[in-house]
Amino acid sequence: MKRLTILMAAMALFASCSKEATKTTVTPNPTSTNDDGARKVAAAAATISFSGYTWDVRDQGSSGPGPNYWSSSNVWVDSEGHLHLKIRKDPATGRWLCAEVISRQTFGYGSYVWKIEGAVDKLDRNIVLGLFNYKSGDDGHHEIDIEFARWGNSAWHNFNYTVYPATGSGNVSQTYELALNGTYSSYKFTRNSTSVSYKAYHGHNLDEANSFFPWTTPAGYNVGTLSLPVHMNLWLFNGNAPSNQQEVEIIIHSFTFTAA
Repeated sequence: MKRLTILMAAMALFASCSKEATKTTVTPNPTSTNDDGARKVAAAAATISFSGYTWDVRDQGSSGPGPNYWSSSNVWVDSEGHLHLKIRKDPATGRWLCAEVISRQTFGYGSYVWKIEGAVDKLDRNIVLGLFNYKSGDDGHHEIDIEFARWGNSAWHNFNYTVYPATGSGNVSQTYELALNGTYSSYKFTRNSTSVSYKAYHGHNLDEANSFFPWTTPAGYNVGTLSLPVHMNLWLFNGNAPSNQQEVEIIIHSFTFTAA
């Protein structure tokens, strides 16, 4: 497949990068397509209320990205209003089940902030956590991603920003080696008509002193213009089980959108 060919070609480059180094690339994004080149989004089995918005919870058989199996039982909101996303193994079938939620509301220009609890810098090489804007059925356009993933290779960087153009082909992306001070961290991107800017933070206080990994799309890049749903998902790259055979759970304390 095109995605796998490009990932294999990139292997030598990423494996040679040192910790905390950065690299800008122009490649397809593995989260946008499944193995046959078409992302499939199912009707939601349930909805939840989280951070003041309504979210559809995905419940679906083998489908992309991955392909994976998706279970609504892997998603819940606790008594403190925090969203839990889990990957677990179904003892009855032996299948690994993943989690995704999709906002009913769409969001346009402004700032998107997630406050996360979990060792997202220590995820297994086959696990992907995604926080992103995406329009179902329009692969390769308008998508804006934050992804915690090594894409199946322990030598690759584990933190990724990716932006797809409004029209045409060829995304822009930036990768880093993420190492956190604890299990609380925050992530932000800001969209406007000419750029997407990113920044990450240690802890849940967005003071500039806590910030790291700032990045902005190159000048003149054809950024997406649509108002889009927000997706949050936890899944397995190529549908492969965690190499350590361990279940994983990530807690999202809040999602905040501030219109420009």
